[in-house]
Amino acid sequence: MNHEKIREVAQDFRELIQREVITERDYEFEKNANYVLTGLRRAGKSTLLYKKVQNLVAGGVEWNQIMYLNFEDERLNGFSISDFNDIVAVLAETSSKKGYFFMDEIQIVDGWEKFARRMADQKEFIWITGSNSRLLSGEVASTLGGRFLIKEISPYSFREFLKANDFSADISKTLSTKTQGELSSLFSDYKLWGGFPEQLKFSNKREYASTVYQKVLLGDIATRHQIRNINALRSLVKKIAETVQNDVSFSKLHNSLKTIGLKISKDSVIEYASYIQESYLVFAVKNYFSKFVERETNSKYYFGDNALLHLFTDNSDTALLENLVAISLHNRHKDFLYYLKSSETGIDVDFFLEDEQTAVQVCHTLDDFSRDREIQNLTKTAKKFAEAKRFVIVTENQEEVIENSGIKIEVIPAWKIL
Repeated sequence: MNHEKIREVAQDFRELIQREVITERDYEFEKNANYVLTGLRRAGKSTLLYKKVQNLVAGGVEWNQIMYLNFEDERLNGFSISDFNDIVAVLAETSSKKGYFFMDEIQIVDGWEKFARRMADQKEFIWITGSNSRLLSGEVASTLGGRFLIKEISPYSFREFLKANDFSADISKTLSTKTQGELSSLFSDYKLWGGFPEQLKFSNKREYASTVYQKVLLGDIATRHQIRNINALRSLVKKIAETVQNDVSFSKLHNSLKTIGLKISKDSVIEYASYIQESYLVFAVKNYFSKFVERETNSKYYFGDNALLHLFTDNSDTALLENLVAISLHNRHKDFLYYLKSSETGIDVDFFLEDEQTAVQVCHTLDDFSRDREIQNLTKTAKKFAEAKRFVIVTENQEEVIENSGIKIEVIPAWKIL
């Protein structure tokens, strides 16, 4: 790789980072640790690298000690594992002081993990990002050998979204009518169009979300995995969107594609579904009651950001609300998040937080039709499932405490949960 080209790209990024005004995120990082940041495309991984660079410079590091490269830059086309040495050499030519390396979307370069491992072994400072969970596959993780801390980055949480929109009221206190209206408006916007940081700059949010979706679908999934049946891939994502709120099996997804005339094997459906999850487009929630084999074949799927789900829904408030709650619970509880469904006991609960022993139902509005159903469902769960100790119904904006058959049920507005 031409040294002058690397120097040019690195200098352009230094100038870009100097100009960036960045909203603080709710992530904490160890001061001197090396990191791998993964997560959905456009979730803000690059911006977190920018912020780290700015903090280093504010702390006395010189700009010529910084080597920042984004491997999606077309000037780095053809970059291979053998070119990584040139990065180190270029920085050494620029500064005799300690270097700080930031490698954005590094998964594009095959074999990158060997370079990362060597840099860590040499006690260099290096942060890495990637938009595919395979970045942390067993083989790669083994090569990195515990020398990096892993952080999954998501689009703005609602708290971050409020901060980015300059909403500064203390929501733990009683709000004025005007402030309540502003909060309600922001929550409605967040529910419809999610938390992609960059979308705040755009008036046409659907167009922005569609652009992100196409990049994930065609770039991160289809191109990376050399999928030729793009129509089947698109249709599978659409079918998954239609199942939000419900569990679905691979067999059911396969059959639904066959009914619309798509020729695709069940094995391909399973394979495509794994790619969709690897790209962070969707994530799966498993049934706590299922045996291991059933857990792997039956799941509830949710989208990594509401803007992506909204592309497939006709303003379905209930689906969007549940997806929003799912994202928040997934980000906080990860592998401790399940749903509950048992034909034997009749239990059917949207979410179960194993680490907090909490059963959670999502209901847009508790009205005459839904109120008794939701209360009885959680009451049944309390009596037949001893592991659950706390019971919550998340609604759009209602709040109360319900006592039923000795069971306390908390009704909480979604914005408070978020």
